[in-house]
Amino acid sequence: MYRIYSLLLVLMGLFLAAPASAQLYDVRPGDVNYNKKSRPALKVQVDGKASDVRDYFQDWMKGNYNVRFKNGSMLGFGKSDVLVARQTPASAISGKLVDLYGSVVAPADSVTEVALFGGFDDNTFFDPDKTATEYKALRTMLQNFASAARVKAYRDQITEAEKKLRAVEKEKERLEKEQAYLRTNTEANLARIEELKKKNAENLVQSRADSASQAKNSLLLEDSRLRLQRRRDRLSALDRKN
Repeated sequence: MYRIYSLLLVLMGLFLAAPASAQLYDVRPGDVNYNKKSRPALKVQVDGKASDVRDYFQDWMKGNYNVRFKNGSMLGFGKSDVLVARQTPASAISGKLVDLYGSVVAPADSVTEVALFGGFDDNTFFDPDKTATEYKALRTMLQNFASAARVKAYRDQITEAEKKLRAVEKEKERLEKEQAYLRTNTEANLARIEELKKKNAENLVQSRADSASQAKNSLLLEDSRLRLQRRRDRLSALDRKN
């Protein structure tokens, strides 16, 4: 019960820490700059770092649609590279070979935006008017990715929560061990203190007895010195007579 309760607390912390956005996992139309022109695109924002989402997006497209992206360059995205799959079969979009493009950028630390666009060639890009069927297929493709990315994000959040929970439990165990050690050590110290108090009391009694004995010894010593001196004096007197 404690573990489940702790896991729920950690998960709540992760969800509350995530940026709130009504557009998260919601595919929407947009555009990107490619070859110095604005191209119609579909975009979605998902949880996660850009580098992780980029890798997952490529793997997911390869595994689900057999689309193998390669890195290219795209203006308007700084140092980010566009993902390119030229003249590739994509039956989910068209019976013809198509060019597909993807970009992955990070509008926030924990949010990544994925843009997907494409066309039949460099002169024919899919848009909602002229190529509505292909454009709609792109939307479905990206929405499927968004659904998969949401599941992955939740799994990653659970994994992270479990990792944090293990760390909390480990710290709890460490604190419990430290508290147990401190209790034992304190008890030992208290026992030692009592032992020392008893020893001090015995020392005090012995000291008082020794003080009395020392006073008696001083009297005996002085008396012995006087007796010795008298005997020396008598011996000296006898020596002079003889």
